[in-house]
Amino acid sequence: MKRIAVFTSGGDAPGMNACIRAVVRGALYHGVEVYGIRRGYSGMIAGDIFQMNSHSVSNIIQRGGTILKSARSKDFLTSEGRRKAYDQLIGHGIEGLVAIGGNGTFTGALTFFEEFGLPTVGAPGTIDNDLYGTDYTIGFDTAVNTALDAIDRIRDTAGSHDRVFLIEVMGRDAGYIAVQAAIGGGAEMVMVPEVLTPISEVVDTLKEGWKRSKSSSIVIVAEGDDEGSAIQIGEKIKNLIDSEDLDLRVTTLGHIQRGGAPSAYDRILASRLGLGALEGLLAGQKNVMAGIINNELVYTAFEDTIRLPKPINDDLLRMVRILST
Repeated sequence: MKRIAVFTSGGDAPGMNACIRAVVRGALYHGVEVYGIRRGYSGMIAGDIFQMNSHSVSNIIQRGGTILKSARSKDFLTSEGRRKAYDQLIGHGIEGLVAIGGNGTFTGALTFFEEFGLPTVGAPGTIDNDLYGTDYTIGFDTAVNTALDAIDRIRDTAGSHDRVFLIEVMGRDAGYIAVQAAIGGGAEMVMVPEVLTPISEVVDTLKEGWKRSKSSSIVIVAEGDDEGSAIQIGEKIKNLIDSEDLDLRVTTLGHIQRGGAPSAYDRILASRLGLGALEGLLAGQKNVMAGIINNELVYTAFEDTIRLPKPINDDLLRMVRILST
């Protein structure tokens, strides 16, 4: 394999640039030409493909977001769109791809291979940490630390005003950010999509805290919780607690969790995964995701990464309950 391309797709995550850097410099080290594709599958279809060199990735390891940009592509969902993408890649002499992204990215790569036989190795880039086949995904650690910084600040004002705060963090289908932020932030409770938590249980927890003279409380809510958004959950709590003294506020952290300089952990993880994906591709791997499990580089088939769930460790949920008492 003499010429490969790298692209980022789906939601951006801190550390993606470090991963791009590792792919590019790893390819050059192995004597392989490397091209960048801007705006993911959309740019692939449009032919927004350019050759990269060592200077292309200088001074980016500390930057959030992705220098290759990211976009969602409806056209790539069609066979015609994928044909255009393939023609563009072949026109540039591309023999293999490194895809940095999540489930949607890897699903597209798998379909692409089935139709045209172009191999792809993935690197897990998503703050949600919801991909089977790796202990941690690129961007997760930074997102948790960003959430913790906000939670620490909110706790100051919660204590000053004897308030209950519901803090919504990202996690449409996975509660990893919520659970780790709850443990690190000393929250009284966490609500995640993986576990049904009735509003009555939240109310009981708050009341138990008040009996122990707790004047303020923090509840972390993953955005995909079955009871709804933090705003909806707040309204439900108010309906069950008939008290004019209840001072409840809602804060939605939103996209600040995606931005910012990646943590040291994410920079190192992204570098390992980027180089691992590149070297796996050069060694003949295809349709697999590079991951780190128990501090060892592993490759997991896209089919498993896409299909298999990655459950939250029950011990972490247990920790939240015990440490909040």
